[in-house]
Amino acid sequence: MLKPTKLSAVSCLIVLFALIVRPMSLNAAVPVADISWAPYQDLAVELMRKYLRVNTSNPPGNEMAAAQFLKGVLDQEGIKSEIFEYRPGRANLIARLKGDGSKRPIILLSHTDVVTADPSKWRVDPFSGEIIDGSIYGRGALDMKSEGLLQLMTMIILAREKPHLSRDVIFLATADEEVDDSGSIWMIANKSELFKNAEYLITEGGDALLEDGKIKYVGVDVAEKAPYWLKLTATGQPGHGSRPIADSASHRLVRAMAKIVDYQTPVKLLPAVEKFFHDVAPLQSPAIKAKFANIRESLKDPKFVRQISADREYNYMLRNTISLTMMSGSRQTNVIPNTATCNLDVRLLPGEKPADFVAEIKRVIGDNSIQVENTNGFKPPNTSSIDSELFAVISRVTKAHHPEAIITTKMLSGYTESQLYRQLGITCYGWAPIATTVEEGDTVHGNNERITVKNVREGTREIYEVVSHIAQ
Repeated sequence: MLKPTKLSAVSCLIVLFALIVRPMSLNAAVPVADISWAPYQDLAVELMRKYLRVNTSNPPGNEMAAAQFLKGVLDQEGIKSEIFEYRPGRANLIARLKGDGSKRPIILLSHTDVVTADPSKWRVDPFSGEIIDGSIYGRGALDMKSEGLLQLMTMIILAREKPHLSRDVIFLATADEEVDDSGSIWMIANKSELFKNAEYLITEGGDALLEDGKIKYVGVDVAEKAPYWLKLTATGQPGHGSRPIADSASHRLVRAMAKIVDYQTPVKLLPAVEKFFHDVAPLQSPAIKAKFANIRESLKDPKFVRQISADREYNYMLRNTISLTMMSGSRQTNVIPNTATCNLDVRLLPGEKPADFVAEIKRVIGDNSIQVENTNGFKPPNTSSIDSELFAVISRVTKAHHPEAIITTKMLSGYTESQLYRQLGITCYGWAPIATTVEEGDTVHGNNERITVKNVREGTREIYEVVSHIAQ
């Protein structure tokens, strides 16, 4: 018979061995490896196709149809949810799985509206959910019904598997993100008591690059640029097109536009962007690998600045950007108008002041008679720290599934609802376990938007692992 002290030592070794050889569960009350994943993944593909068939093109939106679809699924799972129709046909949905309250909640946020699509330019009906060559086609397949569906699956799996939760898990699906954000703005103004005490929020953003069948990097979006749309208006003497007016409104506006499109805004390097360049340096060609690794010093070289500014993938991260998108003047060829206008899609980095940018634009134009006005409701850009438990969990789960991938901070060129919820003191990250090729990524807001079946199946497990761990 072994002595008690020896028995304790042997027992410890047995326990240690069991922990080592046991498939990673990330301390889940219901071990992830013990879950039967295939039925959940099958359900995810089925629901993804159904969700894409709900036409929520914005305008007009009709997000009530999406809210009812989501509520129907949640009702079947016994998960209580509530729909808030804040305008006819425009609706948000919220559902909650209760934890023991020892930790603050986490929000799974998605928007249910999608941009419009021209069926004549698509391979299939944009609202068919058809599967072709291993991909599910549909408007919103990447932006962002896919992530909303994966978040819905997490709610389903949590409800069925019943792990212990220290946090409430809140599922929030909002309307009108693609146009005015009226859904989230209404929720924050009228129903914030339902979620304002949350510690974390996960929504769209980040991006993950797939190349040659391997995931090169997975981005966790901690900051986004903010749209600050400007309209320029020039006025002048009207007249007949056969008798030119040198200082007409159209001529003066064209001169102003020429100065703007030739202007390069100053380079500004944010900490999260500096980290991104450093992280992805190993993926670059030998010629620029060292420059990415020491991007702050490299940006002092005018030649390198010109080189990186020519790359759309990197240029927007380093400066405020200006895109000339709309122009208008006379409605008749033979009429010189008294008013000419153009619209600029300006995206400001976090920390920028709109008034300072307008002053900069006016200086570039050099014509005080041209009116410059903001045309959208500016939402100040902001950031979230990466020093958090959630960032660590996302990194750990991603590495477990994709050991070859680099985990980094990828700032979006576009806007997400994170900017609204950060103002409540919530740490917000843009992340989804969805990896796309450059070609697939280009279908967002474009033609033939699609997501691979593999992404839906594997993403179902990965997002559950992240949420179930952080919620315990």
